[in-house]
Amino acid sequence: SLDFWRLLYGLLKQIHGGKWTESDAIDNQIRFVKSALWYHGYGRPELYRLPSDGSAGSRELLLAFSWLLHRLSLLEQLLARNRVKTGDETSVCMCEDDLPNSQKGTTEIAPECGLEDRVDVRYLQWLNGRLRFQWRSLHALHQEQCKLLHKIHLFTSGSHTDQILGHFSVTETDLVRQPENYKQLLQLLESETMQLEAFLEWKQLEPVYWQWMETVLDNMAEEGNMSESQDAHVEKSGLPKETLCCPWADSLTGQIGRLSRDLMTLRDQLHELITHRKAVWCEKVKTREEELQKEWFSVTARKIQESVDLKLLDLAYLCAPKKKKHGSCRLVFRSKHPASKMGFGRSVSKDPVSAVSATDVIRELQMREASLERELKQLQEECRQRLDEIAEGLDGVICISP
Repeated sequence: SLDFWRLLYGLLKQIHGGKWTESDAIDNQIRFVKSALWYHGYGRPELYRLPSDGSAGSRELLLAFSWLLHRLSLLEQLLARNRVKTGDETSVCMCEDDLPNSQKGTTEIAPECGLEDRVDVRYLQWLNGRLRFQWRSLHALHQEQCKLLHKIHLFTSGSHTDQILGHFSVTETDLVRQPENYKQLLQLLESETMQLEAFLEWKQLEPVYWQWMETVLDNMAEEGNMSESQDAHVEKSGLPKETLCCPWADSLTGQIGRLSRDLMTLRDQLHELITHRKAVWCEKVKTREEELQKEWFSVTARKIQESVDLKLLDLAYLCAPKKKKHGSCRLVFRSKHPASKMGFGRSVSKDPVSAVSATDVIRELQMREASLERELKQLQEECRQRLDEIAEGLDGVICISP
């Protein structure tokens, strides 16, 4: 179990981009694994009930590991993160902003990592300010990196043997300046080759692994059914044993029977009362809805019209045929020569279809920014109207809008 906890800790740390050492306390490792699995949507409660000392739970950890393999494509993510990058790359995402299905509706608090019931608003404001400052610092660093990359690509233009690229990357430029570093790069490439060979071997044996996991799940299901039947048998056989060994059990059983009949009678009466009150309440709600419908019809129609206008503004853009890009793409300097007008593509192919230019990505982001700004203004207006309605109901209070 301890080895399995450490394995999951190391794998999940790599996926989340964190540094890890074997000297970390086992309870911290277990807490991190539970939180990471909860974040990714793993909902089996038996895992979160495992002790924090790592003394049990090897089969539950095996199920969690298999779930990560299937749901998150764990091995593919690790290969992508540990890939040796010889070219200058950047991340491009032209997909929609919809949340994945695994994150919809997950409003529960993670085990052992929940916030307190009350949080100071000033602390949240401080966190928000700190986050905004870090975003600005990150944006400034990214801009500086782009300027330096542009200088390298411009100064080395025409030096590369590949006419499609035409320039060196940062790694290639460093190798030209310091040729002795090629040994380290060669070792990294050999290590990556060994990982890819191991991955290919795993893909050949993967069906055997999932057949074995099916037998594990079947055994767990059988054990669960046996434990449930044993619990039910104990509950059914408990009362006759007491009846045989205790002389006063008969009278106690009679009292329990009378109480049960009284409870059933009370339940029927409560059900009739609830049905009657529910009918009366539905009638009142229906009357109130008719009154509100006359008052708020114009307001509702205006909101619907605004929402329709907002959707129509993006209709032509959404229906336009375009190729979505997502993932890491290699940066290619766009010069005035027709042969190198590639923008940046996913590969160094001579096929211009596999490339996407920076102007397309900028135009995509500008359209998305305009759409989000319109939606933000609409939400702000709705919140302002709601606050005005609340303020009208407060006596002796003057509210001044910012």
